[in-house]
Amino acid sequence: MRHVQRWVALAAGAGWNPVAAASLWEDLGACDSTTPTTPPATNGLAHAPYVDLGAWPTPSLSTMVTGGNLKNVTLAFITASACKAMWFNAYDPRQGWARDQIDAVRARGGDVKISFGGATGIELAQACTSVAALHAEYQAVVSAYNLKYIDLDIEGAATADPTSVARRSQALAALQRANPGLRVSFTLPVLPEGLTADGLGVIRSARDAGVSVDLVNVMAMDYYRTGDYGNFAVDAANATFAQVKSLYPGYSDAQAWKMVGVTPMLGQNDDGHIYDQADARQLVTFAQGKHLGMLSFWELGRDKNACTGALYMCTNISQQPYEFSKIFATYSG
Repeated sequence: MRHVQRWVALAAGAGWNPVAAASLWEDLGACDSTTPTTPPATNGLAHAPYVDLGAWPTPSLSTMVTGGNLKNVTLAFITASACKAMWFNAYDPRQGWARDQIDAVRARGGDVKISFGGATGIELAQACTSVAALHAEYQAVVSAYNLKYIDLDIEGAATADPTSVARRSQALAALQRANPGLRVSFTLPVLPEGLTADGLGVIRSARDAGVSVDLVNVMAMDYYRTGDYGNFAVDAANATFAQVKSLYPGYSDAQAWKMVGVTPMLGQNDDGHIYDQADARQLVTFAQGKHLGMLSFWELGRDKNACTGALYMCTNISQQPYEFSKIFATYSG
């Protein structure tokens, strides 16, 4: 996701040391090809809309969560400056940038999920050339903000790059071993027919590397086709559920639905089609019936502004400030 437009083997060492080799294998995350049979508990963030922290002026999280009757938010985006995690290539998370805002959300009883990736900038798994280096960057962000939840928003060429997909999966598995209980979600492009083959490959790779995947969150937007975008979001959720069941055949229907998240784009999408308040209510009703793992949307600043203008800051439909937030906030999981 981004402001204006969204989409459309180890080298041999010198000599063999079995102790060192075993340590290296553990550090890099030995792949576990066994399909998990017990899913993680539901993620606890039933509604966590995205906030574009790269917007100007920098959004006030406490103002937004209060105005929208919210508890939780997803913060976008951590990208790469060479092999170094950075907030939209501008601020170093190691320095605790925006930590005071995150603490304010937590003080109100909520929490944050930080999202890596997006449709612009360089994705960390593509920038870092080793699993160990990538793991270290993920760990730096988790430690800087004492995170319980992270999201990997994988779009464009990054979904179709098998080398970085495998590297990311191994690094995330190592990250979860180092941080027991850390919840990892993936946010991926979707069609009404479900995830693309590349998106499925991202989840399959994570599963096979031993990552405990908390959520498969689909970007229900920008289909570039004629139709009802409210119906398309529900169609995408149903199709993704079926795909999750195929990837995790041991899961019950209830367990599979808990792994599905849906994130539409409010108001006017980049393709000109509209997702309106009636569509939001439709999705909340559907989610209540299926007990989806999460509802989100892109993006909270646009909902707050309730304006007509550039898409990165306006929904371009008739609405009140925070109207969508208050609709989605009725969903409790």
